[in-house]
Amino acid sequence: MGDFTIGDTFRVTLFGQSHGPAIGCVVDGYPAGRVIDWDQVNALMARRAPGQNAWSTPRKEADAPEILSGLNEKGETCGAPIAALIRNTNTRSQDYPDLLTTPRPSHGDYTAGLKYGESWDYRGGGQFSARLTAPLCFAGALALQELKRRGIAVCAYIARVGGVSAAAPDSLSPALPLYAPGAFPAPDPETAERMKAEIEAARQRGDSVDGDVGCIVTGFPAGVGGPYFGGLEGKLAQALFGIPAVKGVSFGDTRKNGKDNNDAYCIENGRVKTATNHCGGILGGISNGMPLTFTLSFKPTPSIALPQRTVNLKTMEETEITVHGRHDPCVVPRAVPVVEAAAAIALLDLLL
Repeated sequence: MGDFTIGDTFRVTLFGQSHGPAIGCVVDGYPAGRVIDWDQVNALMARRAPGQNAWSTPRKEADAPEILSGLNEKGETCGAPIAALIRNTNTRSQDYPDLLTTPRPSHGDYTAGLKYGESWDYRGGGQFSARLTAPLCFAGALALQELKRRGIAVCAYIARVGGVSAAAPDSLSPALPLYAPGAFPAPDPETAERMKAEIEAARQRGDSVDGDVGCIVTGFPAGVGGPYFGGLEGKLAQALFGIPAVKGVSFGDTRKNGKDNNDAYCIENGRVKTATNHCGGILGGISNGMPLTFTLSFKPTPSIALPQRTVNLKTMEETEITVHGRHDPCVVPRAVPVVEAAAAIALLDLLL
């Protein structure tokens, strides 16, 4: 399995670079005979797409997938790999002239040069760019539809932006207004306004801000996963850590004492449940039938308008760099659908 492939039975491979002609993915192992709801696919991709509001980059891309294979003449999935192509139509490569010589702080520029040498496509971050989360969302949209057929919903939300945190909701539905394209995906409207102000303040300073994305999965069956290296947390974390800027993934929540942290068992409508869900729906690496809950920590966008220290790799001297280009002052709002997509891919792979 390469750097751009995730999954065993349901397998997704990403391809392309930020400023190349196109990006895309190949989805293998999707069930045959499915009729894809393209409105739902486009809606998820529109939630991730740039240039829709003040808290995202002004780069505008249609993100319209072209389906190259995987469908029969009736438009059903036919069991062949589904290949999708997304054209890059709004690139400004002139904003990236010196990254081979002067790497941007906290980007993958320097380490990419160590691995690939001067051959790596540094324009817009190349294959390291978050631009590749567009085809990831396409594959995730397919996975989300198959999970929905099985009664499973995956809903992510903004849990924190900088110093503004929101209480974790008890439940969420994909039909809520916060999941409409262009909406700010925070459950509490009052907290959402404070989060927007935090992002705008960072933008005005020429800076960026960090945050967290929470996620709730309902309807996932009990008994999926395994101990140690087959654990459900590990399978999910592998997919979630593939999202650019993710620096931490945690499951459930913890309390200081076992008395407060342990989830007592109870019977409800003839089924075993837990009275609380501090474990996040996973025990011993295996789902217990309660909602899966997890949180991802995102670092602040490293591309900021302020001057920063770096080095000149040709002269081996310290220097200063000002990053140009169009960037999100906070990646968290647009990361919400990406989290749903990555989680759905991992969960469907386990179920298939």
